[in-house]
Amino acid sequence: MVLLEFAMAPHGQGESLSAHVARILDVIDKSGITYQLTPMGTILEGEWEDVMGVVTACFKTLQVDCPRIGMNLKVDYRAGPESRLSSKIEKVQARLGRQLKH
Repeated sequence: MVLLEFAMAPHGQGESLSAHVARILDVIDKSGITYQLTPMGTILEGEWEDVMGVVTACFKTLQVDCPRIGMNLKVDYRAGPESRLSSKIEKVQARLGRQLKH
């Protein structure tokens, strides 16, 4: 199972990027893959081919009208079918014995 966190944005498209981010989130949401939106990026969870396919689809969506695109990407792979998007947070909270603000 892969957790993949990424942020993708075009360069030279003005100060506000929310319209471009919305286009990317539309692709992600329609993909059916498990994801979590954060203020600084998006976390995808699934099999390698599936999450990389979504990242590629997001890139191609921007590539149509954005001549330069920057991306930060971070991946954590762990063998097994276990969902870790929320379980990683739950394990830390269990160790602390309280809920964290997230």
